Amino acid sequence: MRYQLYYWTGIQGRGEFVRLALEDAGASYVDMARIEGDDVMQPFLDGRAAGARPFAPPFLKAGRQVIAQVANILHVLGPPLALVPKAESRRTHALQWQLTIADAVAEIHDNHHPLAGSLYYEEQRDAAIRRAEVFRRERLPRFLGYFEQALEAAGGRHALGRHSHVDLSLFQLVRGLEYAYPKAMRRQARRMPRLRALADRIEQRPNIAAYIASPRRIAFNTQGIFRHYPELDG
Repeated sequence: MRYQLYYWTGIQGRGEFVRLALEDAGASYVDMARIEGDDVMQPFLDGRAAGARPFAPPFLKAGRQVIAQVANILHVLGPPLALVPKAESRRTHALQWQLTIADAVAEIHDNHHPLAGSLYYEEQRDAAIRRAEVFRRERLPRFLGYFEQALEAAGGRHALGRHSHVDLSLFQLVRGLEYAYPKAMRRQARRMPRLRALADRIEQRPNIAAYIASPRRIAFNTQGIFRHYPELDG
């Protein structure tokens, strides 16, 4: 099957979690907005295209099916891409991981847009500084501690005991945080040896290494989820 991925052009955001799974599995897919522009998404967002109406990108078209929400997309993609164990209990466990990662991503986004997504960062900078301080002190250690402990409980190398889309998402989360909060992540480094090792291993997987070296991988920037503003890093 040839998948169609819909996500904003030039932005390395939530769509990257889906893209990494497709790239790692060597799946055939088309990044639709990169070819036809962002307007290609509008019929789906307006409910004029066939299939379940997504609230926002990213969403994926798989045959006639339209699938939205990162955790849900990866839940559906896992079996055909061999990125999740076959047992339903293991798929449910993977979904639980992905939903927790999604919670972390939402909080990371809200650090630089604490008042409204419709306002520029500069219009809410003071509130962002206050929120990011709490995030660095309380929420970042809590999320990373949870993921580190859960990874240890699974054997230390893989979130599900074998390679899965969860490992790929943890890689993206770690690398995104290292970009956005380099100082804070250096302070957390000794507390997350397994997460750091997992991210390094994922980066060396052949398809991922080739993807990162290609123009398909958009560099982290101040247009996506993970944004580096020095004042938010303490």
